[in-house]
Amino acid sequence: MAPMPTGRPANAVEVSAEDAALAREVGRTLAGYLQPGAQLRLTVERDDHEGETVVLPDRAIQLLLDVLSSMAEGNDVMVVAVEAELTSQQAADVLNVSRPFLIQLLEKGDIPYHKVGKHRRVRLKDVVAYKDRNDGKRREVLDELVAEAQELGLGYE
Repeated sequence: MAPMPTGRPANAVEVSAEDAALAREVGRTLAGYLQPGAQLRLTVERDDHEGETVVLPDRAIQLLLDVLSSMAEGNDVMVVAVEAELTSQQAADVLNVSRPFLIQLLEKGDIPYHKVGKHRRVRLKDVVAYKDRNDGKRREVLDELVAEAQELGLGYE
């Protein structure tokens, strides 16, 4: 899970040092029980309520572990449906770019969008796809630079 961009959404969970430590501990415990395809039964209880056992799908457990892992690193987190629509500012925050730069990407057709009235809306999955493409291009260029440096004997091994 990526760290939360600046301009934190209202539904993001801010992680304290205590939260991070607890997330680390709980994440390690849950990870020890995780097996592909296996169901995990958790007992949930409150001080004023008798415990109840619930079964979690293995994919939900993996998502929970991803959230706990990010929290353990001290990152604020939020869970958003892949089909969610973002405002242009939210999309810019996800990409960690300015809103005007994002608008340029939208107008060039690099990221699909549609308008609701006069406001642009962008699907989160389209923003993530753009980010993945852009990150892939960066990795390719970096790999090429490393290969050239190795050929020139500049000490990169």
